[in-house]
Formats: sequence, C-alpha cells, structure tokens
Amino acid sequence: MIFSRPKPNTDPKAIENFLSRGVEAIFPSKEAFGKSLASGKRLTIYLGIDPTGPTLHMGHAIPIMKLAALQKMGHQVILLMGDFTAMIGDPSDKMAARKQLSRKDVLKNLSLYKKQASTFLSFSGANAAKFKFNSKWLDKMGFADVVRLASNMTVDQMLKRDMFRARMDQGKPVFMHEFLYPLMQGYDSVAMDVDAEIGGNDQTFNMLAGRDLMRSMKDKEKAVIATKLLVDSSGKKMGKTEGNMITMQDSAEEMFGKVMSWPDNMIIPGFELCTMVSEEEITKEQAFLAAGGNPRDVKQRLALAVAGLYHGNTAAEKAKASFVGAFTEGGMPEDAQEAKVAIGTALVDILLVNGIVSSKTDFRRLIEGGAIKDVAAGKPIETPDFKVSADLDLKVGKHRFIKIRIS
Repeated sequence: MIFSRPKPNTDPKAIENFLSRGVEAIFPSKEAFGKSLASGKRLTIYLGIDPTGPTLHMGHAIPIMKLAALQKMGHQVILLMGDFTAMIGDPSDKMAARKQLSRKDVLKNLSLYKKQASTFLSFSGANAAKFKFNSKWLDKMGFADVVRLASNMTVDQMLKRDMFRARMDQGKPVFMHEFLYPLMQGYDSVAMDVDAEIGGNDQTFNMLAGRDLMRSMKDKEKAVIATKLLVDSSGKKMGKTEGNMITMQDSAEEMFGKVMSWPDNMIIPGFELCTMVSEEEITKEQAFLAAGGNPRDVKQRLALAVAGLYHGNTAAEKAKASFVGAFTEGGMPEDAQEAKVAIGTALVDILLVNGIVSSKTDFRRLIEGGAIKDVAAGKPIETPDFKVSADLDLKVGKHRFIKIRIS
C-alpha cells in the first residue's frame, strides 16, 4: 500500500505548545527552531536511547512524547537505539565510569523498546517513525576513522563538561573511552543527516557535540531540544540509576501507587511532563492547589492520568479504587508486621530493629524518595529524624508495611 505523506502542520498554537511544554532549552534558540517548524519543511528529528536496562521508563517517555508530537505534526522522526554506544557507557551525570555491556546484554535489554515506544509513536502508516541502530555505522569505523572524527573536537571542549571537571577535582579518573562517548553519539547526527535532536536535559553536552560535528563535517546547523527532567524532592532525576522510576512494564496499580508516593512539589511537573492533559487543565489544577485544595486529590488525578496513558482508563480506575480502598481510607494488610515502642522513639531505629530497612543509609534514601508513607494521612514522611508520638501505620516502598503502636 502506498501512503501519501502529510504536509507538516504549521499551526502557530501547535508549534508554540511544542516549543514550550516540557522543554528546558533549545539550541540555537527557541525562535530559530520555531521558524523551522513554521516554514512547512518536513524536518528529520531523532531521539537516541542507550539500552542499558530491560525496559523503557518515565524518563524515556518524556522525550518520546515530544518526538511523537513532531510525528503528529507531519515530520520524519527516528527512534535510535544506541546499541553500539551502550557498550561504551554514557558518562553523563556519573561520578564513576559505567560498567561496560556486551552486545548480547544490549540486544536483550532493547527487546521490548519498540513495542513500548509504540504507546506514543506510530511505526507504520503514511508517516511511520523509523527504528534504527547506531551499530550500523559505528561498527564499520576503523581506528583511522575514529582519529579523524576526534580531530573535530578539542580537549578543552571535553574538559568544559561539568561532570568530567568534578571527577578530576575529586581525584577520580576519567577514562579515554568516556571522552570518546560524546563523539560517537555526536556522529549519529552526521550519519543520519538530521535536522534536529531531542533528548533529556542531562544529554545536552552530548547533543551539542553532535551539533558541533554537523557544523564541522556537513556545514549544517542541527537544532537541539533539551527536555526537562522529572526530579524528586532531593533534586535527583527519576530514573533507573536512582531506583525510583516508573517503568513501562509496571502495572496500572504500581504506576498509580508510585505517583501517589511522589512529594507534593512533583504534582504539577508530573502533569506537564508525564501526561497529555491539556495546558488548560493543568492551569486549573495549579489554581486549585493555590486556593488551598488538598494535594492528595490532585495527585490522584495525576496518578489516574499516568496509569490511564499506558493501561487505559478502565484499568486506571480499578487501580485508583484499589489504592483508595487499601490506603487512603486507612486500610492495611491484616498480617502487617506490628511493633510496640515507647513514645519518642526514632523512626529509623524502629525500622532497623524490625528489619524494614537494612541501614540508616537505606532509611535516608527512602525518606528522600518519599517512599516511607503515613497510610492514614496519605503523605510521605519527609523528616529523617522523625520520632513517633502516636500510633502509626506505615507503607515502606512498594511492599513493606508496619503497624507502630505506642506501648
């Protein structure tokens, strides 16, 4: 069947929504890329993902949804699997070198990615998204090719990277293969001859390396769209490394429960980045909170929107009913562990003695991630030095419960 490609949508409202929602920065500028979108030219834009884990997660979904928006506007989009670069290991935001993966590990990891990404992207039809692998060109490069590629970037450019500088200041090593990573990822842009790249804000250095290579090797300007990151209350991004991610393999119940464990300051960013709720609806939710509305009610609407996006409205409503019945209304598993303590006992000591947490470090990590929750109040406990002053029902993480009783 022969499809006719749609003409790009140049509606100013659609363009402005794309340029503003969930976007941290655009290079060379928002105005310049806006003009490209308004020109009517069909652009080629890609998102690269290194398959370092067995499932896509919410951090991936944010730029994937932006890529999908461009596809719906009529542009050619590419979802690129970094099957070669994943074996090098992206040093972004890492204070130690990543463990290098084998080709077998990488291929196993990405086995679900295309199916999961199809929640947002269409890989068939008149304007099908392309699914590519960067090993197609990087595997073919010899040592002389790498040397020629490296001649396009200076050591000074590399040392401007905050993470490299921080490691060196702390006396930690920066390995040569980590220096090569931005070059390899940057070459993806050259190999595919793209007009723009989308990625999380933590990928800005790598994406700009590709922009420099495009200018140097093809005399072409490549736009870079850096999306906002969803961060927890401690400022850490929600992701696999931090252990607090929502994955695309999670059930509706797991997604709903994880969103409900988020601190209140993540509610509005969650709507903006993780849902397709309209800007008007988000503004209403902001106004509701500003007027003193209960954050729990808004968070439930957020959790419903997130779970519904991946599992459908029926499954999301069931997840909500299950959560409300078990937690918001004070429910606890009948066989939940019980601890009798004296008033004023430190919560960390109670959880350590009863085997709920493995260490004080584990306890602090859970507190910072909003994962120790007062079931009756429907809110996480946020104070590391919290002391018990009354009976308390707690949910710790996803599956641990404890009833604390004053004796």
